[in-house]
Amino acid sequence: MARIDLDHIRHAYTADPRSEADYALKEVHHTFADGTACALLGPSGCGKTTLLNIISGLLRPSDGKVLFDGRDVTALSTEERNIAQVFQFPVVYDTMTVYQNLAFPLRNRGVPEAEVDTRVREIIDMIDLGGMADRRANRLTADSKQKIALGRGLVRSDVNAILFDEPLTVIDPHMKWMLRSQLKQLHRRVGFTMVYVTHDQTEALTFADVVVVMYEGEIVQIGTPAELFERPSHTFVGYFIGSPGMNVLPVKLDGTTARIGEVAVPLPAPVKIENGAKTELGIRPEYLSLGREGAPFAISKIEDIGRQKIVRGTLESHPVAVVVGEDGEIPADARLAFDPAGINIYADSWRVEPEARA
Repeated sequence: MARIDLDHIRHAYTADPRSEADYALKEVHHTFADGTACALLGPSGCGKTTLLNIISGLLRPSDGKVLFDGRDVTALSTEERNIAQVFQFPVVYDTMTVYQNLAFPLRNRGVPEAEVDTRVREIIDMIDLGGMADRRANRLTADSKQKIALGRGLVRSDVNAILFDEPLTVIDPHMKWMLRSQLKQLHRRVGFTMVYVTHDQTEALTFADVVVVMYEGEIVQIGTPAELFERPSHTFVGYFIGSPGMNVLPVKLDGTTARIGEVAVPLPAPVKIENGAKTELGIRPEYLSLGREGAPFAISKIEDIGRQKIVRGTLESHPVAVVVGEDGEIPADARLAFDPAGINIYADSWRVEPEARA
């Protein structure tokens, strides 16, 4: 396992980048602590696979350095970095059996056969292919082949890091849940440094200790799942994390009051915004409530999803979603109330810390 330092790296796919807009990956300066389970989360094209490939050695950054435990590995290959990588689509040896596929990287490194057998059988059980150990890979389904690829990434105990590039794309939903749980258990047991790329927030939040959210080639927040939910650093994080995502409403600030049209919303503390900045209030649907008091709210739709309901409507012509418990009352003339603990203020899409009270 290794500590991974990304020292002011950037990457452009053009030969002569001249401006920030030319970079597919904006500057990243961050450390993944030894033994961290980290997820790179974001939509397609945001730069997460570019970043992963720079860590693995498949791509050399245009600027900056990559260090493993303080050693500069920027010019080293994946093999020289001692990395295991699992890709989106399965990469297996079709003419080998399941057992042989998993044993191959160990035998290739001269691991004693008794240790090979112990390790391979442990991983086969973990990925639920025990009944297929002697079956050739070319006779297996795509999801079973991907399990082999996952297993081959996990079978070695000497790697500096294991990198996963959307590895569960071809796995059925139930098996996704099982494999995520097994990966988490494995990480807790052996402490591999793991970096996991995904566009699926459920995968990221259930697997990772630390989530790196990326948007348009830039890291917009690094934090725990709780931090991403409670205090999104950027409106994109609020929108992307959560279902439904955070409500974002244009506001004008007046001391400790935010005004949404004619509606006044008390703030827990004053916020200082530079003149000319686009100012918005972000609040998750879980921090809104419907009752007899509050702002006028026009309900347009109620979605019953079992243990809770999602109530959609408008506040001062702006769309708003509210989460209500399964037994929660929804008055016909409902009014909308804001929980101050859930309010975040944004200037030009970035969260502004409230000022300390005197």
